Amino acid sequence: MARTVRNRTEECVRAQAITRLSHATAFLDAARLYADEPDSPLPYEQVAASTAILAGIAASDALCCALAGRRSRSQDHRTAQELLAQLRHPDAARLVKALSRLLDLKDTAHYGTLTVTEKEAQQAIKAATALVNTARNILSR
Repeated sequence: MARTVRNRTEECVRAQAITRLSHATAFLDAARLYADEPDSPLPYEQVAASTAILAGIAASDALCCALAGRRSRSQDHRTAQELLAQLRHPDAARLVKALSRLLDLKDTAHYGTLTVTEKEAQQAIKAATALVNTARNILSR
């Protein structure tokens, strides 16, 4: 039996889902812009991955608001994974996997001293894109 995630969640409605989707879209657009700077001496891969992670988290919020009426408010973003896993959506498992990939990279991208590679940044953008596109499809109905 799936456990109910209530720890550090809040109720939300469609309008909040739309707002979080607009945040996710902006973060994803920024991630793509940073990823297009491959020859720069600056760590744009790091910034691209970081903003892709933010896009994925915001898209996850949008999905949870739209489909469950609740979103995570925990400092541990893995709570959002638990909420996604409980969604009644045919792609829930794929979405959980996409968010998991992003969260696995989060510490390195946001706080670490290791450099994010171009490949990792592209994978983060791909995972965030899956979450954003699904949220966009759901909220366009």
